Amino acid sequence: MNYRHAFHAGNFADVVKHAVLTLLVRLLQKKETPVALIDSHAGIGRYDLWTAAPNKTDEYKDGIGRLWGLSAPPEDLAPYLSIVSAMNGDHLRHYPGSPSLLRQLMRQQDRLILAEKHPEDAQALKALFHADRQVAVHDMDGWQALKAFLPPIEKRGLALIDPPFEERGEYERLGNALIKAHHRWPQGVLIGWHPIKDMVAVEGLYEMLRQSHIPGILAVRHLLGGSFDPNNLNGSGLILLNPPYTSDERLASMLPFLAEILAKGAGAEAQLDWIAKDV
Repeated sequence: MNYRHAFHAGNFADVVKHAVLTLLVRLLQKKETPVALIDSHAGIGRYDLWTAAPNKTDEYKDGIGRLWGLSAPPEDLAPYLSIVSAMNGDHLRHYPGSPSLLRQLMRQQDRLILAEKHPEDAQALKALFHADRQVAVHDMDGWQALKAFLPPIEKRGLALIDPPFEERGEYERLGNALIKAHHRWPQGVLIGWHPIKDMVAVEGLYEMLRQSHIPGILAVRHLLGGSFDPNNLNGSGLILLNPPYTSDERLASMLPFLAEILAKGAGAEAQLDWIAKDV
């Protein structure tokens, strides 16, 4: 599976991921103390949906396109949609990657660390945040970035791990990265994104995390509905380690709305399960 950001910007998986990301950051920011925000596979940070890559797939039309101009979104979805709206005029053209989304959410005391290994994408990211003292962009492999930058000096914060899933063994690699990141930064909030094609691979990831005996692991699954074909992208998932207090309740309210509006057929649903509860 090739999941380079530019071809899929603003699709259903981006919408779910970024809506959840926005909610978790805002919950973290209820305390005034600084937070570090880390994106290990950052992409270019901002996407023009009218350019060649997004138009090759048109996936954004069944993602953010379905929410564009929504008059009364759920309360916890509104901040994410407001950021997208602020990037555009009357027409949907630009979409924030997670770096731009995180930057808009930051307060004066917060800091953003970005890693991107693709040379052209890294240069685009550096240009986007040129002279921004609250943002550090590193041209490096995202897996190595997790070793290099955890734990951050702020102690509190969040790390997003959003790999491209281009190689075999990526579910196991994600699981290992989450476990090791937690050991380095036990008080940090960790988010790991993964595609849902066949559930065997997903359940294998869950079992790996169960065996780690790490408390406080919440699994989010967004299923598009329609026929379930293990050769296709049937949905997307997020693994949340140490999510902020009340995250599960807030997500349980927001995610079913997204499942309904982004549905591709019967059986679309949002699933929220604790892999491991807090002890």
